[in-house]
Amino acid sequence: MSGHIGIVGCSAEGSALCYRAICTEGAQVLGGAHRHPEVSLHTPSLHLYVERLDAGDVQGVADLMLASADRLARSGADFLICPDNTIHQAFPLVQPRSPLPWLHIADVVAEEAQRRGFRKIGITGTHWLVQSEVYPERLRAHGLDFARPSEGERLQMGRIIMDELVCGVQSPRQVEVLAAVIEGLKAQGCDAVVLGCTELPLILNDGNSPLPTLDSTRLLARAALRRAAAIRP
Repeated sequence: MSGHIGIVGCSAEGSALCYRAICTEGAQVLGGAHRHPEVSLHTPSLHLYVERLDAGDVQGVADLMLASADRLARSGADFLICPDNTIHQAFPLVQPRSPLPWLHIADVVAEEAQRRGFRKIGITGTHWLVQSEVYPERLRAHGLDFARPSEGERLQMGRIIMDELVCGVQSPRQVEVLAAVIEGLKAQGCDAVVLGCTELPLILNDGNSPLPTLDSTRLLARAALRRAAAIRP
């Protein structure tokens, strides 16, 4: 037996990738074919998050996250994860009111960066995420430096993510654009890049990125598996 993971979802593609990673990699952690922890997922309509992000309404984002947290607590979850980097900017408002403990996606990424010996991390993701303190705050806390893409690159990435990837649209052009952004981060001295949007691992990996990648979605899923495995009834 293991713990019950609650997923606070935002976009369908990112949530599905995290869910699949937990279920397909569960056997490696728990031992035995087809084993994985119990998992519950709740997500409101994505437009509710987008409206609040566009309005700069961080409290509204936190309220949506907490509504999902309450539902997941009632479903029996032992702890929570959110496979959406962007809405973690509301985490300081969520944590004190949450009915359950959380794993923070940026902490998981920073710990992996430390383990692999990286020193300066490039941040990719939506324009909301890249301009926020979600990653800078957690990277600094782990003694790591960081760099962000330019404002134009942030807007370009944001359009690819929100207009295409979250809708399930993928193309070679997206890889070309994002690889160019990562080349710019490499020129700033970065030795790794965080795929700071849960859809980015759908098109980017160590094979086509100019820098080693830190896949936030799968790293969070694996951390959740380890946490669940440590819980015994």
